[in-house]
Amino acid sequence: MKRLRGLVRWGSVILAVWLIPCVAMGIVLAEWALHPGRRLVGPEAEAQAQAVAARNQAALGEVAVTAEDGIVLRGWSFRPLHGNGDAVILLHGQTDNRTGMLGNADLLLRHGYAVLLPDARAHGASGGEVATYGVKEAGDVRRWYDWLLRTQSPRCIDGLGDSMGAAQLLQSLKTTPGFCAVVAESPFASFREASYDRLGEKLDTGDWAGRTLLRPAIEAGFLYARWKYGIDLEQASPQNAVAASSIPVLLIHGKKDTNLPPRHSEQIEARSRAHNSAVLLWEPAEAGHCGAAGAEPEEYERRVTGWFESHRRSR
Repeated sequence: MKRLRGLVRWGSVILAVWLIPCVAMGIVLAEWALHPGRRLVGPEAEAQAQAVAARNQAALGEVAVTAEDGIVLRGWSFRPLHGNGDAVILLHGQTDNRTGMLGNADLLLRHGYAVLLPDARAHGASGGEVATYGVKEAGDVRRWYDWLLRTQSPRCIDGLGDSMGAAQLLQSLKTTPGFCAVVAESPFASFREASYDRLGEKLDTGDWAGRTLLRPAIEAGFLYARWKYGIDLEQASPQNAVAASSIPVLLIHGKKDTNLPPRHSEQIEARSRAHNSAVLLWEPAEAGHCGAAGAEPEEYERRVTGWFESHRRSR
């Protein structure tokens, strides 16, 4: 019995020694995730946007909406002189800004789409100090959707997002059921699943370390975000949003994506199979994270524009 008590005591010491740094790690990682860094929209970006507008005979405007919690969200609106009557909301990835979607804007403008490029909250010129990975951004997308309806009255409003923007777009299907179709490249299945990958990425272990040895750090980070900022990151779940929606979704995920492995889109597609039959997954073999357009530009253009065109509604 004495020996057993000694083992329990030493086990408790070892567990405490392990848990304390895990909790500290979780707090640091939560702060980093919620404050990802802001890349400002400068004169060079403005010049790039003006060049895209001129090349496609489109009117370029700086636009803004107010989010539900009062922060001001900013972006660019491109409206082609000879448009096809449809519009697309383009959402960028983590630590980026609207400039990162200018390539997609150029492509869609060539096909006659009006495009809207917002800065996500806590990114670019938009307000907000905390990124919530879809928890609040889903409502932000609805504000932009309503702005397009009010100012342009397009026949269809579609969505296209990359990485974090793709995840935000998919989660907005809960708040914005009027999309004709959306395209999401390299989204995460849930913020929890992405957390497993992020921790494992640092140690080159895949998602295994995050699911096992470093699981206390993840739990601490989630609890800390909820306690300090009132953000429940468990709600950041694109796979749940897509499964509950009937909006057509084209998922794109490169087989060589090591940032968010293809299993994320595979999980979204599998989860939605019983509820949303209008979900399609394309996995280009040579593409990395958000790299389908670079790896297979012609096929990317064909699939994206074809997806929107095939789900176009008549007035």
